Amino acid sequence: MLELRNLKKAYKEPDGDELPILDIPKWSVDAGEQVVVIGPSGCGKTTLLHIIAGILRPSSGHVLIDGWDTPLLNESERDQFRARRIGYVFQTFNLLQGFSALENVMLGMAFAGKGNDKHRAVDLLKRVGLGHRLHHKPGQLSVGEQQRVSVARALANKPKLVLADEPTANVDVGNQQLVIDMLRNSCREEGVALILVTHAPQVSDQFDRVDLLTEINLVAKQKVAEMAHQHEMNVQSNPSS
Repeated sequence: MLELRNLKKAYKEPDGDELPILDIPKWSVDAGEQVVVIGPSGCGKTTLLHIIAGILRPSSGHVLIDGWDTPLLNESERDQFRARRIGYVFQTFNLLQGFSALENVMLGMAFAGKGNDKHRAVDLLKRVGLGHRLHHKPGQLSVGEQQRVSVARALANKPKLVLADEPTANVDVGNQQLVIDMLRNSCREEGVALILVTHAPQVSDQFDRVDLLTEINLVAKQKVAEMAHQHEMNVQSNPSS
């Protein structure tokens, strides 16, 4: 369903040098599979999700989704591809403040060119426990409720793949498990593949497949090795510490 081949991403620094972020020889996710990606801050987790979603373009390599090599598409085509085939649960929700929960979900359908299926939008919001908040705007919802709206919106266009970037990071502890359960169960019911990025072991421990980005990303792997080497050198030079 998803396959990355020789994927690389680097940014230009002010002095003109390149700062490598990602170097992934090969990584794949099957249709309907649920995968957690973990790793320390700065190892490229959000960059990876943005490249898979087509928000960013890789420096080189292939991102194959349903047989489409998305980096070959232009920006407009990638936007359309994302709207039709990918759901994204952002860490900061990215809800439109002037629209109700129901309207936010229905707009997700409109962007995908799939019309306004109000029945499905209502069903998704009921599924995430917000049947009584259909007409509330984001400012009238709790943080946990806003994240639940974003989960419903991510599923609105019947995607093949859902990407979730730290979906519990801004949710209070009492609602974190609720968000994860709703996300996983909804993807399972819809037959949607899920890639979830998290720092939280209480989240990753629930998944059968957990991939370390410091293992699949050669840039991060090298950084970890260099840090370990530096730590060893420091210990050897200061044995009393």
